[in-house]
Amino acid sequence: MLWLHYFVIVSLLIAVAAKYISPLLFWLPAFFGLAYPFLFLLNVLFVFYWLVQFKPAITFGLIAFCISLPNALRYVQLSIPTRAEAKQIKVTSYNCMLFDLYNWSKSYETRNKILTGLSDMEPDILCLQEFYTSEEKGDFNNTDTLQSLLNMPYHHKEYTVTMRELDHWGVATFSKYPIVNQGKLIFKTKSNNICIFSDLLIDKDTVRVYNVHLQSISFSKGDNKFLEDVISEKDAEDEVENSKSILRRLKRAFTKRTKQVDMVVTHMKTCRYRIILCGDFNDTPASYSYQQLSKQLSDAFVEKGTGFGRTYAGKWPQFRIDYILHDKKFKCLNYKRNDETFTDHFAITAYLQK
Repeated sequence: MLWLHYFVIVSLLIAVAAKYISPLLFWLPAFFGLAYPFLFLLNVLFVFYWLVQFKPAITFGLIAFCISLPNALRYVQLSIPTRAEAKQIKVTSYNCMLFDLYNWSKSYETRNKILTGLSDMEPDILCLQEFYTSEEKGDFNNTDTLQSLLNMPYHHKEYTVTMRELDHWGVATFSKYPIVNQGKLIFKTKSNNICIFSDLLIDKDTVRVYNVHLQSISFSKGDNKFLEDVISEKDAEDEVENSKSILRRLKRAFTKRTKQVDMVVTHMKTCRYRIILCGDFNDTPASYSYQQLSKQLSDAFVEKGTGFGRTYAGKWPQFRIDYILHDKKFKCLNYKRNDETFTDHFAITAYLQK
């Protein structure tokens, strides 16, 4: 038991260090960072075990607990909302999964439910990832529908894929505030990931909003089935090959995300305005990606979030991978995660005060 605890402690400390180590230089710690919540809980269980046993080994567990606790607070929070202010800025970020374009939900009501949910949120700024719109008249002209439904006259869209010169896939930012400048960062990968920035004029001040969708793991159907079998303790086929496939996909995603993150961080350093950064990072709060992007910004969930903060609605990973980060000159009054979703992500909203 003692040596097993030592192994957990070393693994936990590597997981804590992972956020400082670029996967481009050394990718192995990133895997430990992905397992951080489990390692943290295992260490806590060992601390209680040694406490009951009255063993001095508890000392090492307590030291590891204190070192790793700041990371844990990125996953779980218990905050009291601040009273709403008249001039607050309501920012919502949501991976809308193409508004169920391909009827993954097997219900033709899903798109309307997604749109109704966004309307009920009444955001001032809305950042959407996995956005789809068609220029043809009909149900899937999502640009016109959102502008009308949410009373948002301004928008900024950038596409990663266009077909028939009418159907577009990408990301979009909608705003009740005028957009005075806009641009995009094109990641040098073959993936459908992108980052856009929109400069908004808010009460005579310019605020830059970044909307980013970083590299996903892109598990295959076989990978997902294997993970489901493992989680449900079923007998999984070809365990060695399936495990190798998953590790390869994770490693590839870690390295691609790192390159994308470095581009975004470099661009943010040139910005002279206050920044709001929203998006689907496809990575956990213990990751290098999160650490780099949040280094100079505040995390709305850490400030005013409540509970575990999970934003991914799928079976894996069941962690927070969607974020709203903001300039430290903003004050976060409240943070909410929608309890209901019709995609594989939950919408998140931050209430900011200038």
